[in-house]
Amino acid sequence: MSQNVSDDNSRGRQQLDRSDERVRHDEGILGMAHGFIDRVRSGDLGMLPVAVGLIVISIVFSALNPVFLAPNNLVNLLFDCATVGVISLGIICVLVLGEIDLSVGSMSGLASATVGVLWVNMGWPVAGAIIAALLLGACVGLLYATLYNRLGMPSFIATLAGLLALLGMQLYILGASGSINLPYASPLVRFGQILIMPDWLSHALALVPGLVMIGKGLSTMRQRQAANLSAQPLGALILKAVVLTVALELAVFYLNLGRGVPWMFALFVALAVILNYALTRTKWGRSMFAVGGNKEAARRSGINVKRIYMSAFMLCSTLAALGGILSASRLASSSQQAGTGDVNLNAIAAAVIGGTSLFGGRGSAYSALLGIIVIQAISNGLTLLNLSSSLRYMITGGVLAIAVIVDSLARRSRVSHGRA
Repeated sequence: MSQNVSDDNSRGRQQLDRSDERVRHDEGILGMAHGFIDRVRSGDLGMLPVAVGLIVISIVFSALNPVFLAPNNLVNLLFDCATVGVISLGIICVLVLGEIDLSVGSMSGLASATVGVLWVNMGWPVAGAIIAALLLGACVGLLYATLYNRLGMPSFIATLAGLLALLGMQLYILGASGSINLPYASPLVRFGQILIMPDWLSHALALVPGLVMIGKGLSTMRQRQAANLSAQPLGALILKAVVLTVALELAVFYLNLGRGVPWMFALFVALAVILNYALTRTKWGRSMFAVGGNKEAARRSGINVKRIYMSAFMLCSTLAALGGILSASRLASSSQQAGTGDVNLNAIAAAVIGGTSLFGGRGSAYSALLGIIVIQAISNGLTLLNLSSSLRYMITGGVLAIAVIVDSLARRSRVSHGRA
């Protein structure tokens, strides 16, 4: 009798083991797909709109003009992405708080003019001129934060006033000439126009994201398993890392068929990685999202809300100044037109299109990276088609409106699913 019971228990354990294996197998194959579908249904779209947008843009413009996907054209596109992309990184900092900075274009233009005047007209070392322009940007951000924290002035009004004041300062310091040519052979101009990463280095750096993903994933898996929590299957982690690595290596290989990967774009990517780490892995970043989600709750939990606002506005204006310096190096000049036109629109649109919410509390540094590629791809494609600036403005404005509508609908879906 006892032998029969023991056999039954053994068969039961074997059946349970086979059942567990089937469950783990299903999780490895279908878990990612089911999880992705659930997140989309609940309004957590992530980078999906950007990916779809890039695919549509590539298909349309390459069909209208095959030059659009030519390696050298994509290299030029990456050069252009870096200047406005750096400004967009700063915009993300204030958008996460539910605020806005409308003066980033004027700040970039003033920084460009400052470098030109101090370096070319006054004979300063180029490093000193760059540091002075960055400090000027930090001071402007500090002023905005003071107006907001001390006087309660809405950021919309403060930065709108700053837009006009900074533009006036730019015109004043440039004087009657209105333009200053930067030395073409200087390291700054070479950095913005012709410096390209070696092929071997660009391929080596393309391996880093996949390796980091595997390292972080394994660490998270061990921590969750030690706490008796469900963890991501190892096969799914490796699959995602392999797909990411292959995609990056193919992109680098294709760019190297032309001039290669620009150092200026590499600087932009490095800044995005640093900002993303600060937002997701530091106390300051967690405080940023807490203040953006609920300012009063963050204050009651002990967060220094005024200091958070100060850091965000200062970082935004400083990055805008850096974007202006990169723009001057790209154009080899400081002029009255720097920072005007669609710079403000493109910087804000890149952050929103990339997935940063206008309502605060949600965003990622990688939003600027992906969003600015979308914006510059549209601008580049329309330029290749010889369409007028009026059409470019209207189409870019329409894309921004669609991005805000998607953000609003996604936020409503998150609220209905309890994930807001």
